[in-house]
Amino acid sequence: MSVPVANNSFGARSTLETASGTVDYYRLARLEEQGFGDMARLPFSIRVLLESVLRNENGRDVTRDDVLKLATYSPAAPARLEFPFKPARVVLQDFTGVPAVVDLAALRSAMARMGGDPQKINPQNPVDLVIDHSVQVDEYGSPAALLINADREFERNRERYEFLRWGQQAFDNFRVVPPASGIVHQVNLEYLATVVQQRAGVAYPDSLVGTDSHTTMINGIGVVGWGVGGIEAEAAMLGQPIYMLIPEVVGFKLVGKLPEGSTATDLVLLVTEVLRAKGVVGKFVEYYGPGLSTMTLPDRATVANMAPEYGSTMGFFPVDDETLRYMRRTGRPGALIDRVERYYRAQGMFRTDDTPDPEFVDTLELDLSAVRPSLAGPKRPQDRIELQDMRSTFRRALMAPVGPQGFGIDESRLQARSAEIEFRDGSRGSLTHGDLVIAAITSCTNTSNPSVMLAAGLLARKAVAAGLTVSAQVKTSLGPGSKTVTDYLAKAGLMEPLEALGFHVVGYGCTTCIGNSGPLDDAIVGAIEDADLVVSSVLSGNRNFEGRISPYTKANYLASPPLVVAYALAGTVDLDLANDPLGIGRDGQSVYLKDIWPSAAEITEALDAALDAEMFHRAYDGIEGGNPRWNEIPVSGGAIFAWSEDSTYIQEPPFFTDMAPEPRPIAAIEGARVLVKVGDSTTTDHISPAGAIPVDSPAGAFLIDRGVEIRDFNSFGSRRGNDRVMTRGTFGNIRLRNELAPGTEGGWTTHHPSGEVIPIHEASLRYKDAGTPTVVLAGVDYGMGSSRDWAAKGTYLLGVKAVIATSYERIHRSNLIGMGVLPLELGEGQTVAGLGLDGSETFGIDVDDDLQPGQAVEVEYTADGGRRGRFSVTCRIDTPIEVDYYRNGGILHTVLRALAR
Repeated sequence: MSVPVANNSFGARSTLETASGTVDYYRLARLEEQGFGDMARLPFSIRVLLESVLRNENGRDVTRDDVLKLATYSPAAPARLEFPFKPARVVLQDFTGVPAVVDLAALRSAMARMGGDPQKINPQNPVDLVIDHSVQVDEYGSPAALLINADREFERNRERYEFLRWGQQAFDNFRVVPPASGIVHQVNLEYLATVVQQRAGVAYPDSLVGTDSHTTMINGIGVVGWGVGGIEAEAAMLGQPIYMLIPEVVGFKLVGKLPEGSTATDLVLLVTEVLRAKGVVGKFVEYYGPGLSTMTLPDRATVANMAPEYGSTMGFFPVDDETLRYMRRTGRPGALIDRVERYYRAQGMFRTDDTPDPEFVDTLELDLSAVRPSLAGPKRPQDRIELQDMRSTFRRALMAPVGPQGFGIDESRLQARSAEIEFRDGSRGSLTHGDLVIAAITSCTNTSNPSVMLAAGLLARKAVAAGLTVSAQVKTSLGPGSKTVTDYLAKAGLMEPLEALGFHVVGYGCTTCIGNSGPLDDAIVGAIEDADLVVSSVLSGNRNFEGRISPYTKANYLASPPLVVAYALAGTVDLDLANDPLGIGRDGQSVYLKDIWPSAAEITEALDAALDAEMFHRAYDGIEGGNPRWNEIPVSGGAIFAWSEDSTYIQEPPFFTDMAPEPRPIAAIEGARVLVKVGDSTTTDHISPAGAIPVDSPAGAFLIDRGVEIRDFNSFGSRRGNDRVMTRGTFGNIRLRNELAPGTEGGWTTHHPSGEVIPIHEASLRYKDAGTPTVVLAGVDYGMGSSRDWAAKGTYLLGVKAVIATSYERIHRSNLIGMGVLPLELGEGQTVAGLGLDGSETFGIDVDDDLQPGQAVEVEYTADGGRRGRFSVTCRIDTPIEVDYYRNGGILHTVLRALAR
């Protein structure tokens, strides 16, 4: 694939000598020489965006004016102007990747129906899809867990994998990393990222977008990248720029050094708390200051990973000497490392301790020495709890009103205990509030970081030596992010003690953190339900939203891997590990956390002895063909996929069927009813189907009707290629509280005007039959959480035409527009409750074909009793190109019409 010929109207194309020869590059200093801005003032992340528009200037989709917008960027007060960003590549995981490939296949089918060339539908940018979200923790606590879970993964996902194998041969520029290879973000960090790309003799910064919000982990190695919805990613795959407003960049100054006993996980939980309180949604965060030089690159990646949790688009660390050290340690070629250093130094983008600080729209400062051991929960990653406060915080949460930090347990239920139960190992016991039933070392956030993984192993070794054990009530699991993790744990002699405590490898992929924790033992489930218990999980992940980890663990806490092991040993979160014993050792004496916590020197010694570049070569050389079972899957079909009505995994979605060559004009929404009314912090986990498919849900009934056995339901994530399953599961999360159906949890609503309480999917069908459009009413941070495209796709297929919310999370707002759903934002100080709206009203929304970005829109309503009113909202279509997307019915509709002309 060749680089498009740029206009080079600024004369910025120059040459650079490297160890592997001369390359061309687009020199940023040329802009400064012509009087366009001061490059040293710009945040490093903005310089990367500026290089992109400078290199891609072609007078069409990237213009000279776009270059000037960024060259004259004012860090203290960025202009709210749109510019086009062309990422170098796209990264997918399989949960979001399958529907992306399904949409590409559907676009080919639609193109053929429209009389066009289906081969025009083809990735124009390199795309890597890493299959990492499909493995579930069915078996655990045994040496056979890895093999059994892998067998079940292939058994459950055979149809999906056959489809992806078809895509692998049908599309150009599309590479698949097979199952059991690792977590996409760790694979990206350790293998896919080049930091500097070179194509057609031109060197330029590596950059990407990904269909997973934690794509931001790559910011730790100095690569600009963030999560987008699958819909936006598909447009980027097809060569479309990502149109975005010039971002504000908040500078986060780090000073000092992490103290003894604190980990990168503790740091990121504090950073998440601080930045959520600050408010950085839609902004870049860029780290600077002398503290960066005390941080390893995996520590930086840990902090960058959780940018979605603190709300920013990115959490960026500039390229510096630590970047180069990491590249050497992970076995990158010497010529590439040389190119990275020479390129970034030539561009003035190589950070040192002497580099002048860039300017920012705002700044914060954190002394790393103030970081203390912490957890976050019980329902949100920004709710940090210092270790010594866990017992008191958990007990307050039990009795606090139901909400982000409360469970609403009254006094009469506070002491409830289950009947004695028999665990799977034959032992007997009982459960009470706070007892731990899941302890998982999981997730890209921490499994990519050798220091915290080795700390977990060292703690396990000391615990085993002291005679501590893990109760049979706890489902333990270790889900490494790549095979390098087990390599260095084994080399350090730490796999054996981890396995002695039940932390056997259950799979190389995203397990518990994504909701693939697998089933709990029937006896434990029965005890939880009989006594209505608030039991807990502790995981080294980044997400702990309601209903995500397991339907049975209401309290879910994020923690470092060593703390996961510690809580597994304790068996409960209802204690103060800073002062209470973990358990009784073989000598009959109490063992405390401080007795077995590894020192920084021990971790460093293990790291230096266990980690080498060769293990990265073993893990990644030939990875695309490294899974024999994947290679054995037969490939069938040609350029157009052969859709099968019998498939319960892959169906042609209805997005492009009967699509007219030209879009209809934007028109007012009239007579709309409310389908769903929710409060603050409604996540994409609440909206988008995820996790297990309940038997008694509309999706479960659909599968049973088609002869699918319950044991083969798999998960919603694995069935994202079938709109018929996914639409039935939208707004079906067991913890969703639709205020239209008070007293219920899950996918229920009140249908108007009948007043019947029925499943949301059934209500949507009734409204569609009556020709009635629907809307969603919501509170603050609507759509926070994972970048789930089905949160928007499902909303659209349910017939929702608009969402009226107090505020939106960035990716979900974009996804709604990408599916042709209108996002409307209430004014400052306004709320749904304050307007007196109870959801029984009908709404009229005054928009027309002259719709402008950010314009005020009038909404009229009539309540069932005849009460009338009106209020003004802001249209959260933020850019002119988004108006086009909305007019066309979505991004892909826009692209298809353009390609078909």
